[in-house]
Amino acid sequence: MTKLSVNINKVATLRNARGGNNPDVTKVAMDCEAFGAEGITVHPRPDERHIRYADVYALRPLVKTEFNIEGYPSKEFVDLVLRVKPHQVTLVPDAPDQITSNAGWNTKENLSFLTELMDTFDEAGIRTSIFVGTDIEMIEYAAKTGADRVELYTEPYASLYPNSPEMAVKPFVEAAKVVRKLGLGLNAGHDLSLVNLKYFHENIPWVDEVSIGHALICDALYLGLKKTIEEYKNCLH
Repeated sequence: MTKLSVNINKVATLRNARGGNNPDVTKVAMDCEAFGAEGITVHPRPDERHIRYADVYALRPLVKTEFNIEGYPSKEFVDLVLRVKPHQVTLVPDAPDQITSNAGWNTKENLSFLTELMDTFDEAGIRTSIFVGTDIEMIEYAAKTGADRVELYTEPYASLYPNSPEMAVKPFVEAAKVVRKLGLGLNAGHDLSLVNLKYFHENIPWVDEVSIGHALICDALYLGLKKTIEEYKNCLH
């Protein structure tokens, strides 16, 4: 079964716009779990413009499903992950001022850097995932780092889907087959939505986890959080 991990960064963005604690990030996370989400994802950035480091510490003892922390592996980020010890850490190659993740790692050029990180997290008992595109060589080098999983960057799929679903999903199917052949776990995320998630899952049903934030929170404004999570889970069944 493919798990749904809800990225709650946008909830924190809304809270931070006015200060205070409304909406309550921890309560929303607990509600997501109560409504059926199998995981919670956070992406703390250096400027803390949405999820703050304090949120990560507050969430850790409360999350009863899978807790996934994603981000660029700066020293501060690595220290945070090692202290919090989530179920999974997802490494993305984002610059500090980047609005959102928009590319996968060049795992070949960063092989030694990523391998050292995989060893560090593995020793701490934390499952590792590396954010990659569909380039087969990048996936092969991700495997060489010792990562447990890769997360396919799905924005290109989402962009092409309205015009040609078959062409949009084709490189992802090919990449996912390589991931499976290499013995890696498979995650996916970025711009997956109620529009395109079902088709993606039908073509790659062995995806372990999808991490969805922006589209899901936007849908929740109209459908409500409980109904929205139900609809996303329906896409995965």
